[in-house]
Amino acid sequence: MKLRNLIGLVVSLWAFAAPLRAQTPTPVAPAAVVPQPTTPNQPSEPGSNLTVYLLTFGWGDAVWERFGHNAIWIKDRARGTDMTYNWGMFDFNQPHFVWRFVTGDTRYWMETIDYAAMVQYYRQHDRSILAQELNLSPAQRLKLQQFVQWNALPQNKFYRYDYYRDNCSTRLRDAIDHALSGQLQTATVSRTTPGTYRWHTQRLLTGDFPLYTGVTLALGHPGDKELSAWQEMFLPVRMANDLRTVTVADTAGNQIPLVKSETAIFTAGRSPEPATAPNYLPLFVAVGILYAALLVVLVRSAEMGNRFSLFGATALATLWSIIAGVAGAALVFAWLFTKHYFMGRNENLLHFDPLSLGLVVLIPLSTYWLRATSRALKLAGWIAVISLLGCVAQLMPVFDQKNGEIIALALPINLAVWWTVYRLTAYRRTSLASSAAL
Repeated sequence: MKLRNLIGLVVSLWAFAAPLRAQTPTPVAPAAVVPQPTTPNQPSEPGSNLTVYLLTFGWGDAVWERFGHNAIWIKDRARGTDMTYNWGMFDFNQPHFVWRFVTGDTRYWMETIDYAAMVQYYRQHDRSILAQELNLSPAQRLKLQQFVQWNALPQNKFYRYDYYRDNCSTRLRDAIDHALSGQLQTATVSRTTPGTYRWHTQRLLTGDFPLYTGVTLALGHPGDKELSAWQEMFLPVRMANDLRTVTVADTAGNQIPLVKSETAIFTAGRSPEPATAPNYLPLFVAVGILYAALLVVLVRSAEMGNRFSLFGATALATLWSIIAGVAGAALVFAWLFTKHYFMGRNENLLHFDPLSLGLVVLIPLSTYWLRATSRALKLAGWIAVISLLGCVAQLMPVFDQKNGEIIALALPINLAVWWTVYRLTAYRRTSLASSAAL
C-alpha cells in the first residue's frame, strides 16, 4: 500500500497537468482573423451575427477527466460556422516533454475544434454537456471572437500550464473577462468560497486512495489558501455554477445576468461529481497504527530468537525509510528546483524526511553487523523527534497546513522505526555477548 501511495505522488502530478488532447477530437485549423464582408443580409451592428456559449463538460473516469473541461462555443451565422475554442491541448512528442512535466514547465496550447465533433466525443464518453449562452453585447461578442482567433494563431497559442492558476479553465475565464473589460473579475474576486485548492482536488479524487494520498502529500502550504469565486473557476463545473450569479453592465449601464440561458445538451448516466471531500482520516490512522503495530510484534518475536521476525522487522523498517526518504527528497526537489509553486513550503517534509534515506543503509548495518549502531539510533531518533514536533507545531498559526492525514500515517511509523532500531540493536548486542561467553 505504501508503495502505491508513493506511485500516487507521481501520478497525482499527472492528474493536475493531464491534458485534454485525449479528451477532444482532432482539431481543425482556425479561421484567419479577417474583417467580415458587408452583405445585404448582414446585421448592421458588428457582432450581431454571433452567439457565444460557455460549454462545460462533466467529469469522466480517467484521472485527467475527473476535473472536467470547458470551451467557448461561437456560432457565427454570417459565416455559417460553429466553432469551439479550448485551452487544454498538449503533445507527448514535444521536445523534452518529460523533463518539462517534472519541472512544472509543460507547454499547453489553445486549439479550435468543430462544435459537432466536440459534442460527439463527449457524448461517446458519457460526460455531461452544459451550454450557457452568455449575455454579451454585439461588440463584446465580436471582441471575444477576435481575441480567440488571435489566440489560436501559431505564434500566440502556447502557454506554460499551471494546474491551478493557469489552466484550460482559467484561460477561458480570462478570455471572457477580456471581452467584458474586467467586469467578471471585479464581480468575483472579492467573493469568498469555503473551498481550497487542496479540498477541491481531494473532492474530485474520491475513490482513488493511492492518488488521493499522493496529492495530499505533494501539496504544500499554498494549497490551503481559501479561494475567491474568481480563483475557484480553475474548475470548469464550478465556473459554470459561479457564472449563474454574476451580473454585468449592459450598454445602458444596467446590471444584467451574465448567463442569458442554459441548455443541457447531454446528461451523462454517471453520477455527478462529489460535492464534498471524503473523510479518509480513519483509514490513514489505521494504516499508520497497523504498520507500527506490525513492527512491534516482529521486534518482540525477534527478541525471542525468531530469525524470520528479525529479518521482517529489519525489512519493514528499511522499506518505510526508502518510501519516506525518496518521497521527502522528491518534495525537496519540487520545492527548490521546479516551478511547481503549490508543492512549496510543504510541512509534510517533517514526516516524510529525506534523512530517512540514511536509515536505508544504517538499519541493516546496525541490526545484523552491529556497525554504526550509534549513528542509526541517533538518526532514527532525530527523524522521530522531527515528526513529533511537526505534529505539535500544528497548534501554531504558522504551521497550519491541512496535513492531518499525513501526520496520522507517518508519525506512528516514524516512532516505531526508532523503537525498532533501539530494541533490535540492544537485543543483538546482548545475544552476541551471550554467545561469546559460551
